[in-house]
Amino acid sequence: MFLRAALSWVMLPVYVWQGLRVRMRIERLLPAETAMSGRAGGDKGDADIKLLVMGDSTVASVGMDTIEDTFAHAIAHAVADAHDCSVEWRAIGANSATSGELRDFVLPHIEERHWTHIFVSVGINDMKNFHLVSHFKRNFGTLLYALRTRFPDAELIWTPIPNMRLCPALPKALSEVLAARADLINAMGERLCHERGATATTPVSDVDETCFARDGFHPNGKGYRVWGRHLAAWIAPRNAERAPENPVAEVTRLHKRA
Repeated sequence: MFLRAALSWVMLPVYVWQGLRVRMRIERLLPAETAMSGRAGGDKGDADIKLLVMGDSTVASVGMDTIEDTFAHAIAHAVADAHDCSVEWRAIGANSATSGELRDFVLPHIEERHWTHIFVSVGINDMKNFHLVSHFKRNFGTLLYALRTRFPDAELIWTPIPNMRLCPALPKALSEVLAARADLINAMGERLCHERGATATTPVSDVDETCFARDGFHPNGKGYRVWGRHLAAWIAPRNAERAPENPVAEVTRLHKRA
């Protein structure tokens, strides 16, 4: 892991040069202008799952035009179908948000409700901004503390950064640099989840070029539905079986300056 961290820093000039070219070339998509809440499954009575989905541009579902193509909608319906249950969901997405920004500017404004599950999608902007792993550890770790303190009865679920090599918009060298940084962020995120009472899923992998929006970086409706079905194994009524947590033994020790 130390070698991957060192390699990513050696390749920082490649990241800066190719990253600027990609930013100038690809279209900057806007967050979805759709309803940010809904219900899946049964339409009467108290829902089996009350799901808060919070995070960065994935939760904001940039570039999507209909509620059916948004990430939170896809997760909720995949969970309802997989576990034959009802899901009341709410999405709170902040485009380009890092873990620290979610903690400081989004979480304090979430309404007080009895969420049974809170799903968090964050880390890709920490990676993209080349934050040190120690910086992510502090910000994501305190985000988990804040969520646990404010919503003590909710199950917390975090999803790691997907494989950056799959993004059509990224040149090969740039995707390799970002993949190396993603590995570091993911390893730390998994460790923090294990230590602080949250669950880390495995990264979604069953995607191809047809799963991306027109910018070649964010998922499209199909991509979100694939991702939602993947996550359904970790979000279930509390009397149902779910995917096991990743054991801490599988998390690689990190160099403090990565």
